[in-house]
Amino acid sequence: MTKEEMIASEDLKERYERYKDILKDLTLVNDIFMRNVLKKRECTEYILQVIMGEKDLKVIDQVQQKDYKNLQGRSAILDCVVRDSEGRQMDVEIQQDNEGASPKRARYYSGLMDMNTLNPGQDFDELPESYVIFITKNDTLGYGLPIYHINRKIEEVSESFQDEAHIIYVNSKRQEDTELGKLMHDLHCKNAKDMHSGILADRVYELKETQEGVNGMCHEMEKIYSEGIESGEKRGELKKAKETALSMVAEGMDVKLIARLIKISEKDVQKWILEDKADSKSNLMQEK
Repeated sequence: MTKEEMIASEDLKERYERYKDILKDLTLVNDIFMRNVLKKRECTEYILQVIMGEKDLKVIDQVQQKDYKNLQGRSAILDCVVRDSEGRQMDVEIQQDNEGASPKRARYYSGLMDMNTLNPGQDFDELPESYVIFITKNDTLGYGLPIYHINRKIEEVSESFQDEAHIIYVNSKRQEDTELGKLMHDLHCKNAKDMHSGILADRVYELKETQEGVNGMCHEMEKIYSEGIESGEKRGELKKAKETALSMVAEGMDVKLIARLIKISEKDVQKWILEDKADSKSNLMQEK
């Protein structure tokens, strides 16, 4: 093993020790921890049974971190997309902040699920009933309720629109003596022994107290760390490219030529030029 490899190995060991400390404090309202808890289908099933108020709800299929592509616009990665025994589609999202659970985000996620459901030639009536479920750390909608059900209706007759697209917000701050309240309590527990649900407690114990579970969680956190490093490196390269492009602009070079030389799209070069002009204008105004 080379000296560089030994240093890298020691760094990894140190990070894993930090990850173990972080893991002790994670709860189900932490995105990364909830995703790993939900890898066990029984946990997803139990949470949905409580939120939907259906004790016989059965999860047939589920996908973690489902990447929904939108070729014409913004794509999104949904936390946990589920299909139940009745053919309904459900997206379960854990959100730490209100911005991440905005009504328009819920609307967009609902649309993305629809757009990625039907195959060419299928009739629109074949769209399954769908639910976007936001479990939020705070009371995002602000009415002080434990759960909110949002459905479209025909205003003039106060009747349901029957498009079968539903949005549910669950306020995890309300931890009352109900089945839903007890679930919300469990979402905030650091230790398995403090939880009401045996199903969730078993999974939390597995991830926090067994060697296999701890190693798996450390690996997940290392993956996020590595992706962050790669992203940082890419940002660094992009910053350098931007500085080079603006220098070339100052020398009077054509945008098309700049784009070809630094292998960046003309659109990005034009964007940088506009941003630089805006920054320069702002600085001049401040000086005045």
